[in-house]
Amino acid sequence: MNPQAKLVFTLSLLLGTTMTISSNHWVTAWAGLEINTLAILPMISKSHHPRAIEAATKYFLVQAAASALILFSSMTNAWDTGQWDITQLTHPMSCLVLTSAIAMKLGLVPFHFWFPEVLQGSPLITGLLLSTAMKFPPITLLYMTSQSLNPTLLTTMALLSAAIGGWMGLNQTQIRKILAFSSISHLGWMAAIIVYNPKLTLLNFYLYAMMTATVFLILNTIKVLKLSTLMTTWTKTPSLNTMLLLIMLSLAGLPPLTGFLPKWLIIQELTKQNMAPTATIISLLSLLSLFFYLRLAYCATITLPPHTSNHMKQWHITKPTHPMIAILTVMSLLLLPIAPMILTII
Repeated sequence: MNPQAKLVFTLSLLLGTTMTISSNHWVTAWAGLEINTLAILPMISKSHHPRAIEAATKYFLVQAAASALILFSSMTNAWDTGQWDITQLTHPMSCLVLTSAIAMKLGLVPFHFWFPEVLQGSPLITGLLLSTAMKFPPITLLYMTSQSLNPTLLTTMALLSAAIGGWMGLNQTQIRKILAFSSISHLGWMAAIIVYNPKLTLLNFYLYAMMTATVFLILNTIKVLKLSTLMTTWTKTPSLNTMLLLIMLSLAGLPPLTGFLPKWLIIQELTKQNMAPTATIISLLSLLSLFFYLRLAYCATITLPPHTSNHMKQWHITKPTHPMIAILTVMSLLLLPIAPMILTII
């Protein structure tokens, strides 16, 4: 892609995100989401492969439908109350429509079908943006309207997302699809707590975005897209593969890694809200995700491919790893001991 075009699209993404997260009026929030959608479409379809064009088309249709629902919800609320302020969403029908629209934007169950397909058709760096930066504006809209949302609907969506995100990721061999189902599962955890402790949802999102960004950047460095090629990369970058193993365990939420922190806090908060059954079910469902994270970790570091005559070992990469990967890796693994400091900040 032309560097000037790439700069324009990147600046548009920043503009759209900033507009949505800083606006009080529904129309400016909607405009920000539209700018974001239009800026990411060329990045998805830049390879001109039929799979990429299909992914861009699916993404456009879903996001356009979700944006129309957001406008419909805000107009219904304004018609009833005379308020265009995002925090003044009081009409019950508007709340339900908005929850559905943002679930479509994020890829929450039952509106999740587009996300694995779009991620599979996108390059790794675009996939990184779709999994992290593009989910930030809808999450902030949920955060701002959290006091008006329906807890039963969100808890149901959360449990279904954790279940389907874990279950459908089990038999995948494409790493981008596995990361898409991982994203759906993590969004389930965020949706479960948004009504009761919105700040905890944001903390969960920040930590999830950091860990997912690290995984995508490592995969981009070692140029891996499926499990069969991941098995042969241990000769290419042994240290990066070891870090990938640990980050996968962190994403799965195993102590003493960073990923354990949000899960621990969410289970604690759900128990305080007398929702122990929900906490128990969502914890058990996270075992499904743990299986495919362990599968990825196993393929990355523990398996040795069969030494047949036609097997080509990959060349060891001698160029230094990008410092950003090193910083994100350390943060993705070692933030649990400073949990009290993080909690005083949020």
